[in-house]
Amino acid sequence: MSEENETPAAEPGGEHSSAELSTADEAVHEAHGGVVAGEARRGMFGAGDAGDTSGFGGLNLPAHVPQPTARPYGGWFDAFTDELVAAMAEKGLPADAVRQVTIDRGEITFYLRREQLLPMCRLLRDDPALRFELLSSVSGVDYGVDVPMRLHSVYHLLSMTYRRRIRLEVALDIDDAHVPSVVEVYPTADWHERETWDMFGIVYDGHPALTRILMPDDWDGHPQRKDYPLGGIPVEYKGAEIPPPDQRRTYS
Repeated sequence: MSEENETPAAEPGGEHSSAELSTADEAVHEAHGGVVAGEARRGMFGAGDAGDTSGFGGLNLPAHVPQPTARPYGGWFDAFTDELVAAMAEKGLPADAVRQVTIDRGEITFYLRREQLLPMCRLLRDDPALRFELLSSVSGVDYGVDVPMRLHSVYHLLSMTYRRRIRLEVALDIDDAHVPSVVEVYPTADWHERETWDMFGIVYDGHPALTRILMPDDWDGHPQRKDYPLGGIPVEYKGAEIPPPDQRRTYS
């Protein structure tokens, strides 16, 4: 991303009038905080003030989801967002399809409403001013049991025409972890969505064959969720029995 910010490709499309951007421009350009950011995090691996020899107990970390970013974004992000807003208005997509825009670590993320994910992907792929031809990754995130809308489905898009990368995210409740499959727009999403379903339990509605890809078909649960038990089986080692992780002695 830093290379793109230093030497951006020529911006397509040019300027737009305030009439062209209208309501959609205000909705997307104004960071209106549609995604719960949560509170700052402290520590790691459950470490507390005592019994911690790693030093990780003293970590102070930012909120799980970065705060919304206000204009101007900097670099090529502003001109690109203008193009996206104009394309949304032309295709009749609702202004609130984008819940939040965040710039963090030199990257731009658009948090979308899940019902608008598929039309937004189709727009980003097909519009001449956008041209995100490749979906390079679909992955999941679980921010933990104390975070509202804790599951996120994350999409990395690449425009080979304009040499740009953006990220899309859809936040989901654990009890309603459904999101439309984007396989019909980006066929590369097929195995990525299967792995995200396998590991995080995010259901990609409309996927042609949403089955496990890493774990056995009869596996119970989704191993990368934060509340998934460590489990395991006892292991014998040189005459001693090592208990499974969730039954081992704690030293804190």
